[in-house]
Parts: sequence; structure tokens; C-alpha cells
Amino acid sequence: MASTPGGNRRARVHVVSDVHGNARDLARAGDGADALICLGDLVLFLDYADHSRGIFPDLFGTENADRIVELRTARRFDEARDFQRQLWAGIGMDRATAIRTAVRKQYAELFSAFPTPTYATYGNVDVPPLWPEYAGPGTTVLDGQRVEIGGWTFGFVGGGLRTPMRTPYEIGDEEYAAKIEAVGEVDVLCTHIPPEVPELVYDTVARRFERGSRALLDAIRRTRPRYSLFGHVHQPLVRRMRIGSTECVNVGHFASTGRPWALEW
Repeated sequence: MASTPGGNRRARVHVVSDVHGNARDLARAGDGADALICLGDLVLFLDYADHSRGIFPDLFGTENADRIVELRTARRFDEARDFQRQLWAGIGMDRATAIRTAVRKQYAELFSAFPTPTYATYGNVDVPPLWPEYAGPGTTVLDGQRVEIGGWTFGFVGGGLRTPMRTPYEIGDEEYAAKIEAVGEVDVLCTHIPPEVPELVYDTVARRFERGSRALLDAIRRTRPRYSLFGHVHQPLVRRMRIGSTECVNVGHFASTGRPWALEW
């Protein structure tokens, strides 16, 4: 990967989101770019396309993974939580310790695959307190912060909003809005979740609306960044649309495509 550009040379960054354990393609994601941007969800708890992959089936088997996906897809979240409690009780393992051990194993592999430089923020299934242990000197972690790349200002806001799924890094609407406000006016606004627009938050395979951010939508309309980049929704109804003068782009489900989205200026 080339160094971050300066002067009049054209700049190019590659952007990924929803990596979900795909370390093999992540290692090549920065090829030909001046920097890699990662919008989170490194961890793979459960692959909804292949129920044999992830922390959950590793612990409880594919049949139980099939069942939990069935319950969640039907939005029977209370039943899903009861089912999980029964599974944990049945194996006699401390839940927090088992999950952290599995997450650490994935993070060790994924962070070592990041090229230099990488700018990353958290997804809703990530565990932020663990990131400092694995982020090397070539990886800059940003949340509610800004950085300049090739003469443009990039703002980063990580995590997701609270849902019945209760994934690890969900925060309240006010806290999320405060991070959006802290970023301020930027050329490129990088978030894990999309703005709250029906076409951008609806997942056509899961057949449900994911949570987008109203504060993010308001900020796009108010500050008019050149781009709003995000992931989170794996199979959106619309991957790209304009809000005023801002190009809003779902950069894709990297776990399944293995291809970064490229931005040049």
C-alpha cells in the first residue's frame, strides 16, 4: 500500500464494512489504495447464510444455530434469549469468558490482516475495550473523531443503536447523536449504520428494517458532506442514493463479497 498522498496527486481509499471474520480477503483489501477504511463488525458470531460458521455454532453446533436463526428471523427475540440461556446452562461454561476468548482469537487474526495505514471504527457486534490490545501502530481507531486523508476530512462514528438483538456495542440515541455532533462538518462521514431512510435500512433477505440513525440523517442534510459511507445492512433495498448533494453509499457486505468499495478524488 502506498503512503497517504499529498500535493496534487489523486488519492484513493478502499472502504470495507461487515468483515465478519473474512481475514483472507481483508489482507488484500488495501491493495492499490493509499489507505484502508474499515467501518466495523469484524467479529463473526453467526453467519446467517452459513449456520456452521461463527462463535455460536463453534460452541453449540449447527442445529442449535439453525434454531436461533429461525427464532430471530421470526422476531421472537424473547424466545431466542431463553433458548440461549438454556444452551449456556447446558454446557456449564462462563458465557462472558467463553465469548471473549473466541473474540480475541478472531481479533488477533483480523487486526494482523489490516494493511498500513488503516482507519477503523466499531460495528455493533464489536467489543471496543479489546481493540487497543490488537490495533498495531498502522491502525488508527476513531469514534466521534476526524482525520485528514489526501486533503479531505473524514469523520468516524462507530457502533449501533439499541435493538432487541442486544448486540455488544449498541448505545442510546442521545450518545450516538453526540458523537455525530462531535465530528461536525467533514468531506466524508463514515459510520457503521446508515442514515434512517427506509430504502437504506431495509434488508431484503432478512425482510426487516434495521436501525438507522435519525441524527445521522439530520447531520447529512445540515452539513452536506460529499459522501456518507456505511454498512450494517447486508442486503439493502438500495445500496446508493443521494440526500441533497451527499452521495450515500452502503459499501457492501465484505464477508460475502471480499471486495472493498473504492473512493478516488
